[in-house]
Amino acid sequence: MASDSTTAATSAAPPPPRRHGRVRPPSLRPLLFTGLLAFSLSAARCVSAAGPCDIYASGGTPCVAAHSTTRALYATYTGSLYQVRRGSDNTTTNISPLAAGGVANAAAQDTFCSGTTCLITIIYDQSGRGNHLTQAPPGGFNGPDAAGTDNLASATGAPVTLGGHKAYGVFISPGTGYRNNAVSGTATGDQAEGMYAVLDGTHFNGACCFDYGNAETNSHDTGSGHMEAIYFGDSTFWGSGAGAGPWIMADLENGLFSGLSAKNNPGDPSISYRFVTAIVKGGPNLWALRSGNSATGALSTYYSGVRPTGYDPMFKEGAIVLGIGGDNSNGAQGTFYEGVMTSGYPSDATENAVQANIVAAGYATTALTSGSALTVGSSISLQATTACCTTRYLAHTGNVVNTQIVTAASSAALKGEASWTVRAGLADSACVSFESVDTPGSYLRHFNFALQLDAGDGTKQFNEDATFCPQTSFNGQGTSIRSWSYPTRYIRHYENLGYVASNGGLQTFDAVALFTDDASWAIAASFA
Repeated sequence: MASDSTTAATSAAPPPPRRHGRVRPPSLRPLLFTGLLAFSLSAARCVSAAGPCDIYASGGTPCVAAHSTTRALYATYTGSLYQVRRGSDNTTTNISPLAAGGVANAAAQDTFCSGTTCLITIIYDQSGRGNHLTQAPPGGFNGPDAAGTDNLASATGAPVTLGGHKAYGVFISPGTGYRNNAVSGTATGDQAEGMYAVLDGTHFNGACCFDYGNAETNSHDTGSGHMEAIYFGDSTFWGSGAGAGPWIMADLENGLFSGLSAKNNPGDPSISYRFVTAIVKGGPNLWALRSGNSATGALSTYYSGVRPTGYDPMFKEGAIVLGIGGDNSNGAQGTFYEGVMTSGYPSDATENAVQANIVAAGYATTALTSGSALTVGSSISLQATTACCTTRYLAHTGNVVNTQIVTAASSAALKGEASWTVRAGLADSACVSFESVDTPGSYLRHFNFALQLDAGDGTKQFNEDATFCPQTSFNGQGTSIRSWSYPTRYIRHYENLGYVASNGGLQTFDAVALFTDDASWAIAASFA
């Protein structure tokens, strides 16, 4: 049985890369006018002074798609950045910037979503072309939601600050994806384009494929060269770079490319930045891979040259994907903050100015938890708050996690089974993990969305499955405890068993009825 982090896709693994053909001379767009970089730098931390898309337009390569849940990407943009839907009544609201060219109004989202869950339903295109991103449909791979669609992302799973102002990114768990197959103005065929994305450099896996960019319009693999998208992760099925990853690569369909070779290119380094700027651009028999730290410094060029064998000419189709592959491969994970696609091949000078603008925006981390804090090193018991079940506590019987009635008169064994030691999060120390008091070295973790108790094995997968982020409780009692790796899901009791459940979904334990109570826990003194 596989972990729920690896079972979102239902089809076979994608095929190995194909062999490829010929080359022809490059075609370049004019360079950006002198002084643009200095203009961007003068914007300092005033986000609205000049947005990335203003810079691209000044360089002759205007944005044809501009997506961000954290800020406006044009200096004068005041429209909606994204839409959220809350679980309590399924109503929606749009989130806009605080001011023209500014940071998203996270406070408006927090007010709208208070006491319930929220999902990101639309990521609006700021370019005016209507290239909005919505829930991805099924394709070569089905998604885990109704009718084979992909899941939507939590609206609260990726909090950050920009210049000290709170905002939220798009936390993509396996099975989550966004897409637009009916686009306007994006590159097709062998036309030139550029794209960048700001991503979380610590959130990744080796599955296919955490992408942002140009893809097929029918959600199926239609052949090599039919995509051109940014990929981020540590997959080695196709290509790889130096070290163990993760890497920024280009998904050109039937291959992830870190340079000219279809396999390893040591010029593409492993990424260690918390915030990373990733750039892919391509034209006739020319493409480049660039990157930098989104919080400080300049861009580096990892590759610039001719297309890999078999990818000249390109056959781009122009659809836009986020978090998935062109055929809806949806086993990957990552976090997206902002990104654009352009018409034409941007100059390095233009991209350097965009990077300066991103740095000036001031991306920084912020708390992942809210409500009553849990003290690392303390021992606690978790008491159900649902009216039926307030005598019950989260416990385990062997490796099965359940709720059991526990009192002062209970046996020492049962008291131990219902007691947990709070540890720093195994995957992220900003959150927590729960170690069993009576079985030291074993932790509460989710597996196929059921909670169970397993011995820690130190793997990335286990650590992520065993990390949880306490939040202000849904019902005003105690704490609600969100899964780190699936932030749409919270620790819930259902028919006396433990799960990580969403507020509505296809699984029986995702039932909306009593969710807010079942997913709220009173923090009690440890029984043992």
